[in-house]
Amino acid sequence: MNHYYTNDPDLEHNEHTFDFELGGHNLRFTTDNGVFSKHTIDYGSRVLIETVLDQPHLPAGDLLDVGCGYGPIGITLAKALGRNVVMSDVNKRAMALAERNAEANGVQAQTKIVESSAYDNIDGQFGFIVTNPPVRAGKSVVSAIISGAFAHLVDGGEVFVVLQKKQGAPSAKKLLDQTFGNVDVLRKDAGYYILHAEK
Repeated sequence: MNHYYTNDPDLEHNEHTFDFELGGHNLRFTTDNGVFSKHTIDYGSRVLIETVLDQPHLPAGDLLDVGCGYGPIGITLAKALGRNVVMSDVNKRAMALAERNAEANGVQAQTKIVESSAYDNIDGQFGFIVTNPPVRAGKSVVSAIISGAFAHLVDGGEVFVVLQKKQGAPSAKKLLDQTFGNVDVLRKDAGYYILHAEK
């Protein structure tokens, strides 16, 4: 069984390209077998993007998208905010697609794609971190992404997490509060929670 959070170079290719409006831009994405949400931008990512772009003030600095998949969140925010974005994933096929999608949408100069499980290969600190974490990879992976955000944010930096209520949003909220000493639920939409904390 192939999972989007693992590598399977032998998995048959079946690419799919579609246009989608995000953050006020008409964007084009190519996806493939073995990546998360192949046929459309998943609802959680869309709510996360909208919520981040609705914020009256975002911290200065570069952005980190942890578990980027084929790149919809990082690419949209790079385009809409004009920021430099580091996007990370463990799935090499997803990373290769993210690279192609960044180029197709004109943000390749602003984006850097890194192979990394949670923060293993992430250097430096960021103004803000966004993540639609790979829930099916297990709670320990999701927890590592949430708690590890603290060390990779500048002072005043912020983290935004999207999770479904039934897939652990309440426990993630608790973990953010323990890690950061604060937590907000910025939005609830169709069972998805946008969790936010500030360093």
